Amino acid sequence: MPGHEIIVLGASAGGIEALTRIACGLPPELPAAIFVVVHMPVDAPSHLPGILARRSPLRVSHAHDRAPIRLGRLYVAPPNRHLVLEWGQMRLTYGPRVNGVRPAIDPLFYSAARAYGPAVIGVLLSGALDDGVAGLAAIKRRGGLAVIQDPADALVPSIPLSACERVPIDYCRPAAELGPLLATLVHAPLSSNGGKLLAEENEQTRTGELSEPGSTSQDQKRSGRASGLTCPECHGSLWEVHDGEQLRYVCRVDHAFSVDTLLFEQAEAVEAAVWAAVNALQERAALMRRLSAQVADRDPGRAAHFREQAEQAEQQADVIHQVLMAAVRAQSTQPE
Repeated sequence: MPGHEIIVLGASAGGIEALTRIACGLPPELPAAIFVVVHMPVDAPSHLPGILARRSPLRVSHAHDRAPIRLGRLYVAPPNRHLVLEWGQMRLTYGPRVNGVRPAIDPLFYSAARAYGPAVIGVLLSGALDDGVAGLAAIKRRGGLAVIQDPADALVPSIPLSACERVPIDYCRPAAELGPLLATLVHAPLSSNGGKLLAEENEQTRTGELSEPGSTSQDQKRSGRASGLTCPECHGSLWEVHDGEQLRYVCRVDHAFSVDTLLFEQAEAVEAAVWAAVNALQERAALMRRLSAQVADRDPGRAAHFREQAEQAEQQADVIHQVLMAAVRAQSTQPE
């Protein structure tokens, strides 16, 4: 393989603008296949191929399950399907959500690294939290190139910033410069150990020795440590799994979370539980006042007891509400 023929790009919030800038900077005869994952609602139609086709000289389409990989094409993951790569073909799966989303960036990056080793260029663009960072580290470990959008150029810089902190980055550029950069990098020679590593990866992929791209084997989980935490998706047990220097949390059915994403999901769950508590106390207060009114004429003492219970529930709900609002305000002032 003469150069880097597989380019994988991942983006979240603010990423479409960056993708359009990259698309218009690509040459019409690019000797590589490009695969794109952007976080999107599972039930929303995706117009991204049309948006990019208006800016890119390449042929752009949604990815299709078991379709062969063609160079000079740009493939976009459709809504609610993980896009993963096997040797010579792409796959679409309804696998468990990763980092709370489907499609997720990590499955694409992990699978590209496993199937194509050092022939991969991984690119992370604007987005919140850190989906794709662990996958970019896997690409780098297998001899591929790690590229990020300059965080100062990203509308939401969390993903590229997280990558800077946890992955040895080869290139950091504004989005407008990434298209020409990629056009140059596809011709760069593979790493010195690339041929042997790539052959080993491809043979393992063909013989089924690797687990499904982006998944975590039961052996990996058993070699990890029970975290004592529960999965935000299915409430099963989570294992701590170390992938190189990256720590992930994975449940029995393969819901997977980075540390940042797990913290975010836990915060969401805590807020939902607190709101439920406020609602329950307000409902209790409303019921007590209704009961007080019903017995006021025939049992004034009992009516007074119900009113007292209603006031206590309202006071408790008010305290919890104030604490919750303070936490939300504090969270909103933290940097991305």
